[in-house]
Amino acid sequence: MYAKESMEQEEIHSKVLRAGRRTYFFDVRGTKAGDYYLTITESKKFTHDDGSFHYKKHKIYLYKEDFTAFKEIMDEMMDFIIDNKGSEVISERHQSDFKKESFEDITSEDAAEKPIEDTPTSSFTEVDFDDI
Repeated sequence: MYAKESMEQEEIHSKVLRAGRRTYFFDVRGTKAGDYYLTITESKKFTHDDGSFHYKKHKIYLYKEDFTAFKEIMDEMMDFIIDNKGSEVISERHQSDFKKESFEDITSEDAAEKPIEDTPTSSFTEVDFDDI
């Protein structure tokens, strides 16, 4: 019965922001009491070597009582980034001609300048939480 009730939670208003491999979903939903809240979902596509893919999703639930503080901090953080780094994207990963450097691509001169990072030996298990 709980699953059926959560499936029936009404989606009131939605917007989608596609940003490269990431997609952001902004959804206004209704509570059982008839009030509204916001969910922000980040969905990121990962492609495996065999061509198959999966999505990892992360969700934030934002309720009206937190809107003002959330917006103030979000605005402050975005202003800080723009004021200190400008609005131009400087990460080479975001450039259209970016190619990931492989071990063979590093010359002996580069190797002295760029230490090779250890790869973690433990694996991370992605946990996906459903709507509450």
